[in-house]
Amino acid sequence: MSKAKSSRERRVVQPSMTRVTRSSVNLQDPQHIKPSASGLVNDLSLMRVSEQQASSTRKGKSPKDCNTPKNLSPSTKSALSSPSGGSAPNGALATISRLIKLGRVRNIVVVAGAGISTASGIPDFRTPGTGLYANLVKYDIPYPEAIFNIDYFSDNPHPFFSLAKELYPGYHRPNYVHYFIRMLHQKGLLLRMYTQNIDGLENLCGIPDDKLVEAHGNFATAACHLCYSPYPAEEAKQAIMNDKIPICTFCAGAVKPNVVFFGEDLPVKYFQHAEDFPKADLLMIMGTSLKIEPFASLVNTVKSTVPRLLLNRDPVGPFERRPPKRGDYMELGDLVDSVRKFADILGWHSEIQHLMNCHENTLFYNTDPNSGENSDSSETDSRISDSSGPSN
Repeated sequence: MSKAKSSRERRVVQPSMTRVTRSSVNLQDPQHIKPSASGLVNDLSLMRVSEQQASSTRKGKSPKDCNTPKNLSPSTKSALSSPSGGSAPNGALATISRLIKLGRVRNIVVVAGAGISTASGIPDFRTPGTGLYANLVKYDIPYPEAIFNIDYFSDNPHPFFSLAKELYPGYHRPNYVHYFIRMLHQKGLLLRMYTQNIDGLENLCGIPDDKLVEAHGNFATAACHLCYSPYPAEEAKQAIMNDKIPICTFCAGAVKPNVVFFGEDLPVKYFQHAEDFPKADLLMIMGTSLKIEPFASLVNTVKSTVPRLLLNRDPVGPFERRPPKRGDYMELGDLVDSVRKFADILGWHSEIQHLMNCHENTLFYNTDPNSGENSDSSETDSRISDSSGPSN
């Protein structure tokens, strides 16, 4: 039995909350049925984070929560109507843009994955040949996901620490997709962004902390993986960068950044905004394979009448259904190109470009060339927000 398992057995679990962890479980198991569109609080307490091992078997199936919505308002029905429904290749963005311009959309929830950061030079996880999991041979691990498995880390932390040197924030910049999401916030339309990413680019581009849920943690803090004692994040980073293992002063366990591994509890913040999905009037899904639970099932927790827009390279999750569910829309292909097209239709492109230029200049001048870290640019962000133009 590994040290991590022994520690978790000793840990006292609060009786009022079921643990929700990131682990490798096949979602085709009846115990892990996707939640319905209501009761998010109860549903989240029943779900576990898992790795789908046979996502291809989902193709062609028709989940119960994908029935055609029957309670659309007349104005929403009119705005959503198109000859080819949600599958129209050139109609999805125009349809959703029309909803936004008509003021029918005021609470957008964004669900995003690693695909939004590939334009920043950060590989995603599963793209054949270029994804992170396809390029881990040098770490000599038994299977790709082991590098983020807490039990494997407890036995051998070296592979993760070697990879962490490449993953630490400070060496990449936000791209157009990040700034589009920030523009949603500045327009008063962003209810919340849920991200699987640990690169910190959402925060770096200026999306406020209270609008952001980093479902799989981040590098901003660190703790012992055995006793969970906090550890100075900068000291942990310096040790890792110098090929050393940061050690807990209380139990001598290995310290790691607070990135959520398979087998670890999700951050408390993940559960603090359970009202977001029932309140949402548009769900945008961007750059994700929807293979990690319970994050992937978040897309099924909006009301059945709420339109869902997928901006992705390929159809994923419920968007693999044929024919598509009424109210589901897809724009497939290069994500930056799709988002740029979306911004053009909305008439936001020049504002986003101005925001990018101003904020990137701020990042450049506030970056310590020796550390790669960025100082606080909140005052400048405020000035950019004030000058970015009127909200639509």
